[in-house]
Amino acid sequence: MGISVNGVEIDDRQIEQELPHHKGTPNPLKASVHEVVLRTVLLQEADRLGIAGADDDARVEALLTQEVSVPQADEVACLTYYRNHPDRFTRGAMVEARHILFQVTPTVPLDLVRETAEDILAALRAAPERFGELAAQYSNCPSGAVGGSLGQLSRGDCVPEFDDVLFRLGENELAARPIETRFGLHIVQVLRRIDGSLLPFETVKSQIAAMLATAALQRGIHQYLQILVGRARIEGITLEGSATPLVQ
Repeated sequence: MGISVNGVEIDDRQIEQELPHHKGTPNPLKASVHEVVLRTVLLQEADRLGIAGADDDARVEALLTQEVSVPQADEVACLTYYRNHPDRFTRGAMVEARHILFQVTPTVPLDLVRETAEDILAALRAAPERFGELAAQYSNCPSGAVGGSLGQLSRGDCVPEFDDVLFRLGENELAARPIETRFGLHIVQVLRRIDGSLLPFETVKSQIAAMLATAALQRGIHQYLQILVGRARIEGITLEGSATPLVQ
């Protein structure tokens, strides 16, 4: 493939061996190439620093452990996160909701689907009582047959991008714009909501600390990779240090 890192050519067999690990990605070949190139950059840095290990994975892990250090989240940081994200630590909340799904397919341009969704949303703002009628007419979800009803939903029942909007809406509130998920575009309305109870800070403090530490480590690895990539002589591909499953 004509790709090299600091003068060391990447063998096509390395890419082929990596491919099975990226079957679920939008572009498995690109993801595989990025992974192999970045791993090569890391292993070359491990060589430079004299870091040994039982295998390549162990050497990469040892390198990152040695070179990437992040501060642990203190109680103030955890409490700030807790206060700023109460919805994430509320249990028992439920909503009764309905939606209209506009499915995106290879044969229908996304712009056309989005335009249709916006037109239907505008019609519902003018006449909310038409929701059931328009769901039956336009929704690509089986729920269209029952007016778009999704029944009662708890947090986590839906994909995150849908969940986030759903639990911010008040009773009888229509989402201001279509929600985009991997299933398509959704017009969403919450009909009823049951507010849950906020878990005590002491109950979730260790969970928050672990989450903040993981996020800080990921940011640190991103930054470290960007430094290594910027320093390396990579030919045959343009590579961003952050665009890799190694640090996602």
